[in-house]
Amino acid sequence: MQTHISKLPSPEFVLSTLHPTTANPTSVVADASGATPTSFVPRARYCIHRGFWASLPPNSQNEAEKNPPIYESDLFTFTTDKRMEKVQDLESAGGEGGKVEAVFWVKDVMTQWRIKGRAFVLGEGGEAEEGKRQQIRSWMRRTKDDGEEDGWSWDREITAHFGNLSPGMRGSFRNPPSGTPVSEPLKNKEWGLGQKVEDLEDEVARENFRVVVIRPGEVEQVDLTDPSRARRWRWEFIGASPGDERGWKVEELWP
Repeated sequence: MQTHISKLPSPEFVLSTLHPTTANPTSVVADASGATPTSFVPRARYCIHRGFWASLPPNSQNEAEKNPPIYESDLFTFTTDKRMEKVQDLESAGGEGGKVEAVFWVKDVMTQWRIKGRAFVLGEGGEAEEGKRQQIRSWMRRTKDDGEEDGWSWDREITAHFGNLSPGMRGSFRNPPSGTPVSEPLKNKEWGLGQKVEDLEDEVARENFRVVVIRPGEVEQVDLTDPSRARRWRWEFIGASPGDERGWKVEELWP
């Protein structure tokens, strides 16, 4: 799959989430408190795959300090603004991670990849994030084990993701909140479109910057390279953890 994604000029994918709402409910479930009925409606948008967690793609323009290359994972990442609706969708599930579906279409090889799993929003730091880190940590594999202190830092990894963005993209985290009316006065005089950020610790931008990590539970591949015989496979994770000997179950399906 990584080979296929590398063929994309821009690694774009469609991300679908479940948005909680009480408007015109068609199916209802109890909210976290078990009190207020809530319905869910689908939301979809394009995102950019920023590499696999703990294996940040090299970027000669990134001046951020990097973590030592001692971990790798199969966890997809993308960056977003904490004020975006998708963050609200993902956080509504609490520490278990929000349910998501991500779809890549790689035209050069006529193949579709569909990833179903849970997504965790990182960047807030502190105790509130520890549960998410534990969920992600269990999927991180050591690439070397020398028995020494590894010096790997979660905060350093988040900053490196911020540094991997262009100054203009970093500046987008100083934009006015997405989806709010232009007619409303801005609550922060430092908000504005078209800004460029060089400082990797810019207070306004970093306050809004988040990295989202997707933990896959099911992956499907549809290969359409041969029109006379399309093929489809599904990988389902059936282990208790990535190190579980049961691992992934693969099955070929009718397309």
